[in-house]
Amino acid sequence: MSRVVFLLEEYSMRVLLEGLLPRLFPSLPFICVHHEGKQDLARSIPRKLRAWREPGVRFCVIRDNDGADCRAVKSELASLCEQGGRNDTLVRIVCQELEAWYFGAPDALAEGLGREDLRRIARTARYRVPDAIVQPARALTRLVPEFQKVSGARRLARVLPRENGSRSFQVLLEGIERLHEQVSEAAGQT
Repeated sequence: MSRVVFLLEEYSMRVLLEGLLPRLFPSLPFICVHHEGKQDLARSIPRKLRAWREPGVRFCVIRDNDGADCRAVKSELASLCEQGGRNDTLVRIVCQELEAWYFGAPDALAEGLGREDLRRIARTARYRVPDAIVQPARALTRLVPEFQKVSGARRLARVLPRENGSRSFQVLLEGIERLHEQVSEAAGQT
């Protein structure tokens, strides 16, 4: 079966993608496999890529950079994909954490969390460039003390638009668009 397999660092990313992708890419067949953090994901990548032999499957690895050097993290993950025999795997790094993507769409953040005051954050210098926010999960918790990662991901998945001030979010969507085309072509050939 032709589909995209997302290998993810954490459960909240799975929750977000499972709610978001059917809205943004309605005909994309996919499955999300979450891990228990960066080290679990890193250990798993070569093994899963070697073992997963469905025809037409494309892979995408998504991981937060959490303040690390994006290029170094991406290079490390690409090397693990190569060890697994799949150097065609799409590797995407979230700058800095998943919650930065929420800051990239203040209207969706306000709607998803039911807090009208969040619409104004785009005018605040410290939140204007979402990918540059240091520890965005902590910043969001300061603004919304009751914020929880998983329930927040579920709520934001319903409203997060394609248009987003986070460049890492935009790069991910561009990559998924290419994977969608590849999967569609593979499905037509079977």
